[in-house]
Amino acid sequence: MATIPLTRRGAELLKSELHRLKSVERHAVIQAISEARAQGDLSENAEYEAAKDKQGFIEGRIKELESKLAAAQVIDPSALDAGGKVVFGATVDLEDQSSGTQARYQIVGDDEADLKQGLISISSPIARALIGKEAGDVAEVVAPGGVRHWEIVDVHYL
Repeated sequence: MATIPLTRRGAELLKSELHRLKSVERHAVIQAISEARAQGDLSENAEYEAAKDKQGFIEGRIKELESKLAAAQVIDPSALDAGGKVVFGATVDLEDQSSGTQARYQIVGDDEADLKQGLISISSPIARALIGKEAGDVAEVVAPGGVRHWEIVDVHYL
C-alpha cells in the first residue's frame, strides 16, 4: 500500500475521530439496535434498519481510518529543511499576477484539506503547480476556472 502523507495535526484529527467512533459512536449504535430489537418484528422496523445502516457506516469508517493511519507518513512541517522550496507541509504566500490578490495556503494531505482555513490538498491543481518551486517563481495553475499565474512571495515551514 502506498504511503499517505499527513501533517502531525492531520494525523491527530484522524486518531481523534477513530477514538470517538470506537468509544462513543459504536456503543451508541449497538444500544440503538438493542432497543429496536426489543420493539418486536424486525421485518417492518425502520429504527432497526436505520441503526444497522449506521452501524455499517461506522464500522466501514473505522476500517478506513485504521488503514489510513497504518499507511500514514506523518510529516512535521516545522522540522522540514527544504531549502526554501515548496514541499508537502509548507505554507506558501502567493500573489495572483493578474489581480494582485494575495493568499496563504498550507499544502496538506487529502483528508485534512479545508480551503476556508487555507489548507489545500497535495493533489489539488494549485498544490501540484507549486511543488518544487521557491520564492520568486511563478506557478501556472490550470484550474476549472481557467489558467492563473501565482507568484510565490514566500515559503514557510510552520
